[in-house]
Amino acid sequence: MRIATIKTSQGVGLGLKTSTGAVRALFQERSPWLGGLLDLLREGPDALKNAERTLAGAPEIDPSEITFLPVLPAPEKIICAGLNYADHSAESGFKQPDYPTLFPRFASSLVGHGAAIVRPLASDTLDFEGEIAAIIGRGGRHIPRAKALNHVAGYALFNDASVREYQFKAPQWTVGKNFDGTGPFGPWFVSADELPPGIRGLRLVTRLNGKVVQSASTDDLVFDIATLVSVVSDAITLAPGDVIVSGTPGGVGHARMPRLYMHAGDVCEVEVDGIGVLCNPIEDEVLNSQTAAA
Repeated sequence: MRIATIKTSQGVGLGLKTSTGAVRALFQERSPWLGGLLDLLREGPDALKNAERTLAGAPEIDPSEITFLPVLPAPEKIICAGLNYADHSAESGFKQPDYPTLFPRFASSLVGHGAAIVRPLASDTLDFEGEIAAIIGRGGRHIPRAKALNHVAGYALFNDASVREYQFKAPQWTVGKNFDGTGPFGPWFVSADELPPGIRGLRLVTRLNGKVVQSASTDDLVFDIATLVSVVSDAITLAPGDVIVSGTPGGVGHARMPRLYMHAGDVCEVEVDGIGVLCNPIEDEVLNSQTAAA
């Protein structure tokens, strides 16, 4: 199944992409409403299947009316894996780690497909990082690697857009990875049964203004999805709806000479076989009465 969190004139809802490409949707303010994607993941696989059946009979929505929100607007945890492709580690000047390099993303940084990635006033070093996010369906602690994929409900695209100047101001990367409006996530939650186990053998491509800037196979992940789920769960109890962002391949703008950063007017796309395309324009941050200091 392919489900998106959307907004139209009818409000916020869930959209199901059918086999014909149409989108059928239900909305929070109208009956029947089965809950958002996070609610369904917490209720379990049967709730997701029931939602799919119900959505399949829902009214069709004109695609031009749809605004995509982050596929999970407020997950409890977003855990990102850095340096998880050997070519990216090499271009970044790091020795390939033998343990995943993990850091958090916060929900305040998330934006949906089609929304602007915001280049902050604080820096002009906004970079792209095309990635795939695994979405947890069954929680747990100390999950064995052999059973880890049973805990993954599905996948979505992610752009871990990074403000490099701030990423490297300190040994840990949290600030540079969490500027508001820099985490495109979506457009579709694609259930794991529609994809190869552990997303093996898929091609990930990032394009900036139509030009390919990253291209790699998920077979090149240093720590695969099962390993990431297992390793994270050794320390952190995973919950349904938690997100593990699996890492970006080589080709990032910061590693190029001259540097290739994103600026207002640019368009960045992340595409993966079988999952879809995540596309976002770039806009400059604008101060207003809500964001400016009092």
